[in-house]
Amino acid sequence: MGGADEQNTPPTFGPTALATPANLLTVARIAASPVFIVMIAVWGPRWVTFWTGFAIAMTDYFDGLLARRHGETRAGAFLDPLADKVLVLGGFAALSWNGQFHVAPIVIIAVRELLISAYRSRAGRRGISVPATTLAKWKTFTQLWAIGFAVMPPLATHAHWIATLTLWLAVALTVWTGWSYLRSARSVAAEQIGGDGTG
Repeated sequence: MGGADEQNTPPTFGPTALATPANLLTVARIAASPVFIVMIAVWGPRWVTFWTGFAIAMTDYFDGLLARRHGETRAGAFLDPLADKVLVLGGFAALSWNGQFHVAPIVIIAVRELLISAYRSRAGRRGISVPATTLAKWKTFTQLWAIGFAVMPPLATHAHWIATLTLWLAVALTVWTGWSYLRSARSVAAEQIGGDGTG
């Protein structure tokens, strides 16, 4: 009964709303991410660094919960993946700076994220929605845990291979999901605007 009532309740905010609880939490995640990045670069693996990153990453779950409860917005659809990329790419850059991760996998991930972001932005301007897939969400989850394992003191000191293995798993998921997005570009465009996805 409660679930049915929630589904029938109109959203609190419309799609054009900006200052929603979910969006404010997402902006807070973006603002807090540089703190975590500096902590990695200056302090390296410490529990305080790990728990700071964990707390920032967890806001992704809560802003999604708020968005579903109060209404999803276009601003949120833009800000949420942006917040993930700031946290992930900044964290990887700091770990590469510290010498914990080789630069090659970081470059692969960064190039993919920037290319797909550009593609989604271009598609959005043409009125084409490109929703995140379940596998893409697992990709982000794996990226975050690669960073988390690298700043967790026991693993960083005695079993850094776990962080490295997780990083390369994240690279594989990153490349695969990026290719999947591009492969499906034509069919998505054809379904949503009746075009052939070119141009």
